[in-house]
Amino acid sequence: MSNMALSLKAPGLFSIAGELTFASITKQTVNSFNLLKDSDNVCIDLADVSATDSAGLALMIEWIRLSKQHNKHISFKNIPEQLIALAKLSGLDVNEHFASTEHQASCLTK
Repeated sequence: MSNMALSLKAPGLFSIAGELTFASITKQTVNSFNLLKDSDNVCIDLADVSATDSAGLALMIEWIRLSKQHNKHISFKNIPEQLIALAKLSGLDVNEHFASTEHQASCLTK
């Protein structure tokens, strides 16, 4: 099984390292959103993601859904090109979370 790690870098700033794939994402990964609920603004840096597939996109979509449900703002930084391409194929490239790589550079500004 591939590994994925979610770690706190600063208040509201998390980093994901490893693979975001069907092999690495579990129900526990999805439930890790509970860790993100301590801050109104959450930024997840994906710079250390080594591989991803549609499960990574599904995880991000689920975290976006949960953030809206809990009245939180979530944003992503350094989204891998693979995920951007999957978002485009799914029509999500118009969503603020995937729309432009320029927006990703300062995801805690809101």
